[in-house]
Amino acid sequence: MSESVNADPAELAKFSDLAHRWWDPDSEFRPLHQINPLRLAWIQQLSPLEGLRVLDVGCGGGILADSMARKGAHVTGIDLATKALRVARLHALEAQTPGIEYREVSVEALAQEIPAAFDTVTCMEMLEHVPDPHSVVAACAQLVKPGGWVFFSTINRNPKAYALAIVAAEYVLKMLPQGTHEYAKFIQPSELAAACRSAGLDVVQARGMQYNPLTGRYWLSDDTSVNYLVATRRPAE
Repeated sequence: MSESVNADPAELAKFSDLAHRWWDPDSEFRPLHQINPLRLAWIQQLSPLEGLRVLDVGCGGGILADSMARKGAHVTGIDLATKALRVARLHALEAQTPGIEYREVSVEALAQEIPAAFDTVTCMEMLEHVPDPHSVVAACAQLVKPGGWVFFSTINRNPKAYALAIVAAEYVLKMLPQGTHEYAKFIQPSELAAACRSAGLDVVQARGMQYNPLTGRYWLSDDTSVNYLVATRRPAE
């Protein structure tokens, strides 16, 4: 792995090893399948996807990318985990998903290649897995057209987030494999907002994502203390 690529080889290997289980709704990726309708509806509410050119950064096996394409968007999913992309391509072929393509390329390289090419950019559950999240935010800002939307989701950094996102999710409830997350890589909303503003994005909305382990239900709220989503927009020229 080139040192110039903003990726952690250990993180890529972690998700590549599980790649064959991406589309198993009862696998380690079950939480992604469960939250996908929520995050898709939230994106769709602010940026109706029909006919838009959309980029999904850190697409993995394509759960979000596939669902956005089925809403009528022309979707490009990018990732650096080769095996996960193979799974994404295979699923798109088997499911005959229209209007979707996948590329193995870094978001920074794509920003240099085709700046301001997309109406909407999504980067979900990815920032806490890269060495330099600020670089990803800046590249996303470069890739969206003026007036376009950029959506992020990640995990807050505080004792509550450590207790719920790591101890509870990985060790007690075993919703995720142990070692999925590193507390030091969690990002506070104020830090993400500052990175967005530095990249020229206006922060429009922040929402928290809640989970009830007894009912297995997820929902959006105003509580951003653990998992949260941020909607930003590049100012129109």
